[in-house]
Amino acid sequence: MSAAGRQTLDQRRAAHAWEKVEGLDPGRGEDYKRQAKHLPVRTLTSGLGHALAFLNAKSGGGTNHPVVDDLSEWVLKRRNLPAQPADTRDLVEAITKGDAVFLQLATDEALAYLQWLTRFAEARFGNEEGDE
Repeated sequence: MSAAGRQTLDQRRAAHAWEKVEGLDPGRGEDYKRQAKHLPVRTLTSGLGHALAFLNAKSGGGTNHPVVDDLSEWVLKRRNLPAQPADTRDLVEAITKGDAVFLQLATDEALAYLQWLTRFAEARFGNEEGDE
């Protein structure tokens, strides 16, 4: 059995998040960290689809924000959640094509993953004073 096969789901989340943060261009680190930190609150306030769309709008140029790309890769390619719509390129598209079960599962998984992503981004790019 491979090492990845013996890891818990939370360890796999952490490994993926660490890989993404470590591979990030330092020039984009501050924005990445800030957006990752605010995404859970936006998700709980407005829903996952709205939060991701807002983040993509902030990135400009019709491209996904790197946080959305990393979250999409984890949720769609690494987790393969039940009820996941087929042939979707990113999480926003999957949410628009999926059903309520998929939306709930994707939201739960995104929030769990973002705990790791946020902490690793803060560790690599610094924590704002007074934040805990």
